[in-house]
Amino acid sequence: MTQHVRDIMTSRLVTVEPQASVTAVAQKMRDEDIGIVLVTEGDDLRGLVSDRDLVVRALAEGGDPDERTVASACSDDLVTVTPDEDLDHAVELMREHSVRRLPVVEEGHAVGVISIGDLAIERDARSALGDISAAKPNL
Repeated sequence: MTQHVRDIMTSRLVTVEPQASVTAVAQKMRDEDIGIVLVTEGDDLRGLVSDRDLVVRALAEGGDPDERTVASACSDDLVTVTPDEDLDHAVELMREHSVRRLPVVEEGHAVGVISIGDLAIERDARSALGDISAAKPNL
């Protein structure tokens, strides 16, 4: 039976506006215990920022993270999928573009995110990545 992106995507989204500070976004990630935040303008998806993006594109560049906006650190050349796409297609896109997460969009609006962790849990929960991805975080 064909599985679709909607079957395993995370639909709980955390978003910020492009002008949010790097510090505010990092705090939101900490408080929500997440590794990515979607950057939106109104209802429109504009980018995605990961914890790694914050370090490599913002903090490593120097400057005041309270003054620097997330727009300067986010990925805005996004590869996306729709909820009705086949999971195999999502895997192909992740491989082709070397990404760990794909925003799920309908008519330009974010409705979810699918990650390699989600895929690992679904496809091989007993694998190391599946096991780690399913585990509750140690805070």
